[in-house]
Amino acid sequence: MTRYLYLMRHGETLFNQLNKVQGACDSPLTALGILQANAAKKYFESSNIHFDSAFSSTQERASDTLEIITSLPYKRLKGLKEMNFGLFEAQSTFLQPKGPQAFEDFYVSYGGESAESVRSRMFETLSDIMQQKENKHVLAVSHNGACFSFLSTIWKEQFGPQPIHLPNCGIIKLSFSNSEFELLGIIDPTKI
Repeated sequence: MTRYLYLMRHGETLFNQLNKVQGACDSPLTALGILQANAAKKYFESSNIHFDSAFSSTQERASDTLEIITSLPYKRLKGLKEMNFGLFEAQSTFLQPKGPQAFEDFYVSYGGESAESVRSRMFETLSDIMQQKENKHVLAVSHNGACFSFLSTIWKEQFGPQPIHLPNCGIIKLSFSNSEFELLGIIDPTKI
């Protein structure tokens, strides 16, 4: 039986607006972030997508986004959290090294997390969610880096270059069958 996962990034936050590194630390949704979450809600409603279950990162920006989209009871899971950037947390994003390779293990020496750690926990968490028989249409709200890390585990060459940036409230639509994820599309509900 094919199941569907809608993995999405939270709405814009104060730290996103201020160009601050935001991984393990948190900041509130902005007015724009709330509008983005409402656009995602409208997209799901107009597409007649109804969720059996919902999950969120334990970080407030993700759970606040989810609560705007649905009133469904949900579980907060540490496995969906953003990458921990160690001493770079709350610093200017201009201080970060550039490019996906920099994220592999750069932050470990600053008390942060490796990209492999994020890939592993995201894949394991999402696989566990989708293997539960009651989960046929699932909403999971996470973070840009965490979503990018997960996508890298299932990305296929025929998709072309993998995006490294998911817009705020961007939605990754996936199918799950025979313990495998398949990318069905990436949607920006603010552009619809």
